[in-house]
Amino acid sequence: MSNLAIGLVGTAGLFAGILLGINVMVALGLVGSLGLAWLVGFKAATALLSTVFFDTTHSFHFSVIPFCLLMGFFAMRAGLGEDLFEAASKWLGGMRGGLAISTTLGAAAFGAASGSSVGTATVFTKLALPQMLERGYDKSLASAAIAIAGTLAVMIPPSALVVVYGILTDSSIGALLVAGFIPGIVFALLLCVAIWLKVYFNPALAPTETRRFALREKLWSLRMAGPLVLIIFCIVSGLYLGIFTPTEAGAVGAALTFILALVRHRSLRRIELRETLLETIRTTAMIFAILMCALVFSKFLALSGMTNSVGGFLTGLEVNRWVIVALVALIYLALGMLMDAPALLAITLPITHPVMMDLGFDPVWFGIFVVLLVEIGAVTPPVGINCFVVQSASAGRVRLEDVFRGLVPFVAAGLVMLVLLCLVPQIALYLPERMR
Repeated sequence: MSNLAIGLVGTAGLFAGILLGINVMVALGLVGSLGLAWLVGFKAATALLSTVFFDTTHSFHFSVIPFCLLMGFFAMRAGLGEDLFEAASKWLGGMRGGLAISTTLGAAAFGAASGSSVGTATVFTKLALPQMLERGYDKSLASAAIAIAGTLAVMIPPSALVVVYGILTDSSIGALLVAGFIPGIVFALLLCVAIWLKVYFNPALAPTETRRFALREKLWSLRMAGPLVLIIFCIVSGLYLGIFTPTEAGAVGAALTFILALVRHRSLRRIELRETLLETIRTTAMIFAILMCALVFSKFLALSGMTNSVGGFLTGLEVNRWVIVALVALIYLALGMLMDAPALLAITLPITHPVMMDLGFDPVWFGIFVVLLVEIGAVTPPVGINCFVVQSASAGRVRLEDVFRGLVPFVAAGLVMLVLLCLVPQIALYLPERMR
């Protein structure tokens, strides 16, 4: 059997294992290890595996991930999402659809601090969904707005998923983190426009809020939300100006968020410091394990020649390169419906990233493009993990069908954002090209 045939068999075995319910990390590591042993022999394969594990765990770049996660867990434990939603609803709640728009903007800010799409969806389902339903909002609009707003968490820095992309593709993590800032804000505004248009054409979906708040109340609502937004701005500015490395930015963000949590609760017990640290360790270990197994599988694909063969086939097609971009986008959207984002990046990037580089695309631009793709996949059926999270956290207030039914305008906004990235790449590249 040729090396290429072995690569094809291994890839088919990987997807078969995932469909059978085998953990993605186990499937990646098992297929990659067995494939390497088949290609180069058992002794050479074990030597290669030990090198991969050592290079992965001792890399300084990986220290970004636990700091980003720690910042997010501090933000969640401190209840900062509640502060952000309160502030946004007091400033914007008076307009039609204002609570849904407030949820989107609050989730964007909180997601930037947490970096977790699922965590943001969980927090805002508990905070915003009951209030929207009590005020007569349509279930589909309210739940779908929360599900899609959770995806903003991985666009606006600091984002652990962007760091995962940078590690898997050996791209500049600092540039990638800065690159997500403008696209994240633009996407948040597009989602707000989608809400406004939906409510404008069907006012019954969102009654007008009758409560009005004085300017003093609005300003007071910023007492905790304002500092968190300022922390995010400081992180992005520090990366942009070259004051921080990505790891230092994550550490500064975690430290400042911890201080903000202490100011809010004035008690380590209420922050649950021990549980927060343990949760950070567990999540970091899971991501590290996926990355290590993904790198093993990537080496298997490279040695089998499958990466070069698929890349050569796609780049050899006599079509415009944007046709290949569309094909890659369809693949990510389809697979994004079936698996979570880190696993999807781990499986696909060894093939898609070289192809896009051969076609002349910027690795930073492709990183933002891919992250947006996998997050759109996170809300589309049949899996749509964010939708399941919203339904589960709603305590029976909404059904899964309600969430899926309301997603159409928001997924359309996501597709518009993808088109904007293609038409105006500088949305993602403007800040990285001017970094110090």
